[in-house]
Amino acid sequence: MTVAAVLLVYAACAGTLGARMLGRARWHARAPLLAIITYLAAAWSVVAALGLAGLTLAVHATALGGGLSQLIGACVLRLREAYATPGGATAAGLGLTLAGAVMARTVATAVTHLRAVRQHALRHAQTARLVGRAEPALGAVLVDHEQPAAYCVAGPHPTVILTTAALETLDPDQVDAVLAHERAHLSSHHHRLLASAKIGRQVLPFLPLMRDADTQIARLVEMHADDAATAGRNAGALATALVVLAAAAGPAPGLAAAATDAVQRIQRLLRPADPLSRVRRQLLGAGAAALALTPVLLALTPAIVALALGRVPAA
Repeated sequence: MTVAAVLLVYAACAGTLGARMLGRARWHARAPLLAIITYLAAAWSVVAALGLAGLTLAVHATALGGGLSQLIGACVLRLREAYATPGGATAAGLGLTLAGAVMARTVATAVTHLRAVRQHALRHAQTARLVGRAEPALGAVLVDHEQPAAYCVAGPHPTVILTTAALETLDPDQVDAVLAHERAHLSSHHHRLLASAKIGRQVLPFLPLMRDADTQIARLVEMHADDAATAGRNAGALATALVVLAAAAGPAPGLAAAATDAVQRIQRLLRPADPLSRVRRQLLGAGAAALALTPVLLALTPAIVALALGRVPAA
């Protein structure tokens, strides 16, 4: 019961206060991929904590220090104790309900979301290939349209799409920078990161952390693609291209070059901040790993203590 309560408190605190703490961080733009990992680790640790809270209510801590037969015997004895009393049966029932609800909602949401995204991406890529023409020199599908636009569609047939207006409006260096930005989205599998954030938000939409993770990761993947596109080339070309594309931007499917926070990204490209030091990156990476592992460590605390003391915990 104590471990379950601690896990529930962790989920509540991380889901509310965690959004505020991560939102106040000023290093995100200097290490966008690390920020994405941190947001996802924090968000999914909340989901894991809720599921594990239910499991620890249903199955109390058992011995891990002995052999397998001793472990199975301890499990059986402990379960008999729990279910022999009305209180134990009620707690176990609530725990199984919570764990089952979290798991079922997560799986159902993930399957529904991923299926819908896959179908949409497949249809859009097929349509673009039908109405446009492949340009091997560009590595993109060129679509006749009067609005300058560039975006990519992931899925079974990853496709970079460029309009004729964009090709006519941008100079060659700008076109190369924009296409490199879109290819970075595909090679870095940003659509998977976005899907993870959106699924988490749909599973627990009432928690600020889940909402913020979805919003912030949409920004951060664009910054990460900007960094990949400008590595070894002049960032001014991409910044200028973003000005052109943002001025004419309308609602575009997929991951569009100028779809999110174009002004902030242009300023970031023109006035780049110093990268994070190696030590700070390692510390932040360790923090993200700690967030991901915290629910598991909390759930296993009684077993860890039992191993350390060399005995089987009674409850």
